[in-house]
Amino acid sequence: MAAKKARKVTAKQPAKKARSRSSAQKGGNRNLLPIFLSACIIFCLGVIVYIGYRSVTASDFFGVAAVTVNGPVRSSKENIERIVRAEAERSGVWNADVEGIRARVEKLPFVRSVSVSRVLPNGIRVDVFEHEPTAVVKTSSGNMLVNKEGMLLAAADIKEDGLPFVLLGWNEEKSEKADKENADRIKLYAKMLTDWKAYGLAEQVKNLDLSDLRDPKAVIEDSGTRVFIAVGRENFGENLSRGIKAIAGKGQTFQAVDLFGTNMRLVPRKGAE
Repeated sequence: MAAKKARKVTAKQPAKKARSRSSAQKGGNRNLLPIFLSACIIFCLGVIVYIGYRSVTASDFFGVAAVTVNGPVRSSKENIERIVRAEAERSGVWNADVEGIRARVEKLPFVRSVSVSRVLPNGIRVDVFEHEPTAVVKTSSGNMLVNKEGMLLAAADIKEDGLPFVLLGWNEEKSEKADKENADRIKLYAKMLTDWKAYGLAEQVKNLDLSDLRDPKAVIEDSGTRVFIAVGRENFGENLSRGIKAIAGKGQTFQAVDLFGTNMRLVPRKGAE
């Protein structure tokens, strides 16, 4: 009888284990339900917050009412303001693409860099930093303004204050050699301009011929004709002053003043020897 009872007990054990597993699964499902519901609630709240955020930031409260443009001298403030309004009119100030605005404004002539910032709730500020023209150079496209790095900026449509003469001999090739030569031309131009202003001669110069960097020449007018005056590699003001005095009243007879050391020689025009 004892053996039979033992067998009966053994037979009931798997059933108890099965019930235990079933209870655990039910308990696990009950534990997952609150987590699932919480996740759904958080998701719904996130959607509501996002929709609310988009609605608020796109509202008239953040509409573009004021555009402040600081810094431009040569660039048009009106053009810059139009760019800002075109980029931010629909999005509003809060959602305005400030990087897109900056990229568009920096494509304008003379603009070196731009800082764009939001002035909440309804303003955008644009600070413009421009290239400074250092010289006027003659190119195949006409006279152009360039900066100290030799970058062509824009057409020189009018006479520039402080840049009274035009640089000749600009190398328009796309090469490192041309870039280096042009950078040297800009440096020489700046030095000569400074010296000639100090001597009160800058306004008399029509052109500066730097085709040959080793033999720079100032181009002036005398007796109604163009005359080339060699100015050497230093003492530009003194050499130009001496050359102008040497050619004064003789432009019809002589076409140039050459420089040999400290000595000058007048070069006759063809047929005038």
